[in-house]
Amino acid sequence: MPEPGPSPLQSSLPAAAARFGAHVFANALASGIEAVGALSTVPADAPVGVPVEVPVPLPPAGPVDVPVSEDGPAAAVWQASPALERILRGPSGLGTASLHLAARAEVLPAAPAAPAPEEPVPGHPIPGLYYHPIQEPGPARVEEVSRRIKDWAVDEVDLYPDDWEGEFDGFSVGRYMVACHPDAPTVEHLMLATRLMVAENAVDDCYCEDHGGSPIGLGGRLLMAHTALDPLHTTKEYQPEWAQSLHSDAPRRAYRSAMEYFLQVASPSQADRFRHDMARLHMGYLAEAAWAQTDHVPEVWEYLAMRQFNNFRPCPTITDTVGGYELPADLHAPAAMQRVIALAGNATTIVNDLYSYTKEQASPGRHLNLPVVIAEREDTSEREAYLKAVEVHNDLMHEFEAEAAALAAACPVPSVLRFLRGVAVWVDGNHYWHQTNTYRYSLPDFW
Repeated sequence: MPEPGPSPLQSSLPAAAARFGAHVFANALASGIEAVGALSTVPADAPVGVPVEVPVPLPPAGPVDVPVSEDGPAAAVWQASPALERILRGPSGLGTASLHLAARAEVLPAAPAAPAPEEPVPGHPIPGLYYHPIQEPGPARVEEVSRRIKDWAVDEVDLYPDDWEGEFDGFSVGRYMVACHPDAPTVEHLMLATRLMVAENAVDDCYCEDHGGSPIGLGGRLLMAHTALDPLHTTKEYQPEWAQSLHSDAPRRAYRSAMEYFLQVASPSQADRFRHDMARLHMGYLAEAAWAQTDHVPEVWEYLAMRQFNNFRPCPTITDTVGGYELPADLHAPAAMQRVIALAGNATTIVNDLYSYTKEQASPGRHLNLPVVIAEREDTSEREAYLKAVEVHNDLMHEFEAEAAALAAACPVPSVLRFLRGVAVWVDGNHYWHQTNTYRYSLPDFW
């Protein structure tokens, strides 16, 4: 099938932002408010590394008339709240003028421009898979992130023994994160996501999968590791023993260090959001481990429920932190936004199931993935099950894009639009990395 081209969501966001800006501008003029400065967010279509100024006035005090479409579930469940109105209005009162977002424009430092590729992108996309191609990530940024993350892994957290070095390099995490976060203002912002990604994979490999992982006792190991993200509050007598335990193995060392860096930049709300999503991830690990212990193959819907928790959700949910801005909690928490984020996480995780299928089938034991579960529960051939899994992915992608577009129309606030675009770009970058990582993945011979 032909490539679908740029994401409809991404291409629709600049227009939605422009409509909202014009709407607010008209209200501001009617209220006698002077349009000054710019919002400290970057427009959805701004190229990375180009200084931008976005002249958008503050909305007037009181309710803002945001047009809400009745089409689609996302628009239907979005409701403005007093907290949302407060966010849109900004701080008020004596001495708060300098706190308004409109008081200053954000200028992003120049990022290395990606040269035109001299050869085709490595790897082959899965035939029939719905995805959006992306621009090749800038090689200078990729190289710098790759250098820094390896220094961190080796020198700061002692993450892996020497004989794992090839696997670490083959993971290509620098290319992964640069592809997923093209709006990161600095390399250090990219490193926030990169450290967390590497730490999460260390927990998965060492506790659950390839490098000594086991379902037996997994709950205790995950709980102790989670305290590196969500710290223990206990008595003075026992606090030192817990603190020492955070250095006892590679996953906990990685979690502790990555979270310390993240907290230097993230707001308390962003940090708590991330901890919540990591608890979701760990619960998904435990469900899969329980099935492994009882040799249970779940129903397809049960597997998809597990994958909604054991998935990539913690990664796109921090796209605002990595982008150098914040989607406030009142805009992140509503059901419509949560549905968009969940669908994005589900679609990206099925991408992993599909690209890692051959690798997992060649590994010892039975690995649960969507094609395997479909084949067993719906009594189909491996090929038919794999192609059915492609359809499931495509349905999730279409649903994600429809819900995100509805939400963008229902609440076209600049930070919402930028966050939705960041999630969409993360989805596209995740596919790019899976497609091009020929060190790890190859496709089955089903076509």
